Amino acid sequence: MKIVLAYSGGLDTSVLVSWLKQHYNADVITYAADVGQEEELEGLEDKALATGAIRHYTLDLVDEFSQDFIYPMLRANAIYEGQYFLGTSIARPLIAKAQVAIAEREGADAVAHGATGKGNDQVRFELAYAALAPQLKIVAPWRMEVFRKAFPGRSEMIDYCKEQGINVEASASKPYSMDRNLLHISYEAGILEDPWFDPTVEANKSMYKLTTAPEDAPDEAVYIELDYVHGDCVAIDGVTMKPSQVLKHLNALAGQHGIGRVDIVENRFVGMKSRGVYETPGGTILQMAHRNIETLTMDRDLMQLRDSLIPRYAQLIYNGFWYAPEREALQALIDHSQKSVTGTVRLKLYKGNVTTVGRRSDLSLYDENIASMEGVDSDYNPDDATGFIHLNALRLRRRAHVQGKPMGS
Repeated sequence: MKIVLAYSGGLDTSVLVSWLKQHYNADVITYAADVGQEEELEGLEDKALATGAIRHYTLDLVDEFSQDFIYPMLRANAIYEGQYFLGTSIARPLIAKAQVAIAEREGADAVAHGATGKGNDQVRFELAYAALAPQLKIVAPWRMEVFRKAFPGRSEMIDYCKEQGINVEASASKPYSMDRNLLHISYEAGILEDPWFDPTVEANKSMYKLTTAPEDAPDEAVYIELDYVHGDCVAIDGVTMKPSQVLKHLNALAGQHGIGRVDIVENRFVGMKSRGVYETPGGTILQMAHRNIETLTMDRDLMQLRDSLIPRYAQLIYNGFWYAPEREALQALIDHSQKSVTGTVRLKLYKGNVTTVGRRSDLSLYDENIASMEGVDSDYNPDDATGFIHLNALRLRRRAHVQGKPMGS
């Protein structure tokens, strides 16, 4: 049997390489996706091979991740439950896609992952596998009783590594788990499972990797200009950049000014509530800028239609349905809605806040002559408003005559 394992090099997946090899008498191929986690990828190949893998792949997916996954999601202004920018969620379908490609190239029988049986990632990975390669067997050790009995906790995993000669630097009291990519860092579990625990106080704030505490951010605001073409940010302060460069630049700049922290209790797809702390510095800026260039260039009813679909679209990504036909259909509508979303937004960054202070576009639907309160001649005739109001009030007048006054009046 040949298995391709999604591999991070941490304690769990280090154990899995050896355990899968023994339990299934399998050849294990490890694979790590570079989606912007940077230093976490160093030394993975040597470690995987030393742990028992027959082969290892580390794939650079940063450009594909930013262009084909993050940017399409940003065009939708997708935020889950009003706060979460979907940083972990949007990476999973790409990671699974590349894993399936390796499995097919290697002639593997199965794909495996180390996601727990309580989280969302198990669903996201396996829905993607099902959509892309339904013929592959899926191995999910954390849902196997034999595996959970062998490893009820981290101490047993550490002991197993010592017995097997697996070199892992881990403690039995890791304070939280962390997932990083180009869009964000997420923190959860451990000390964060108490929703009253405050990670921002002086004793705990070293947890944050991408953002300065807002109170420690520079005392002077910085202004930036973002250029958009068809809903995508293509330049910052006049310098053309590809999507991955945009995100890297904004992550550094926004992080310096304390922008992008979110601390939420969210509803997992599997049914439970969980507490997560997130840093999404560049994504926060892009979300704000995109929404504001849309206000200038996007038709009102088209915007309202698209906006009505955002909760559903965000939920599809959160739940792992990136490769589902309904997400693809929504994406087609969203991308069509962006045809006129071209222009420039000026933002002010200051101590954790992003403020829009200007926007302009050659495709702007804003007409100062129409909007002006100064009585300038334009296509808008105030006399027309009398009939407009009269017709819209018809049903309200009829109700009042026949059924009485509205409740609470």
